[in-house]
Amino acid sequence: MTLPSADTPLYNHPLPEIEQWLKSRGCEQNLRELHCWNIDRPAWKAELALEIDQLTIRYINAGNDGQDIQRFFKYSLSRQDIEAAVFSGP
Repeated sequence: MTLPSADTPLYNHPLPEIEQWLKSRGCEQNLRELHCWNIDRPAWKAELALEIDQLTIRYINAGNDGQDIQRFFKYSLSRQDIEAAVFSGP
């Protein structure tokens, strides 16, 4: 499976290719909620959800007060932009 170029909006990626991209970035799919993915990095943990009109990322206990930080990204953004924003951490 070959991904479209990195500057292609995420909405132009077939779902199996998005899933493969997430796996290649070290994400693990939640087997109970297939639209949800877990990201575990040495410095942070997050939950990513492929919603109907956007990608939602929740960095767990990432705030100064230990609260979660949540961000939303429209699928109209390129895969490159989403990757840079999501995987750079909170």
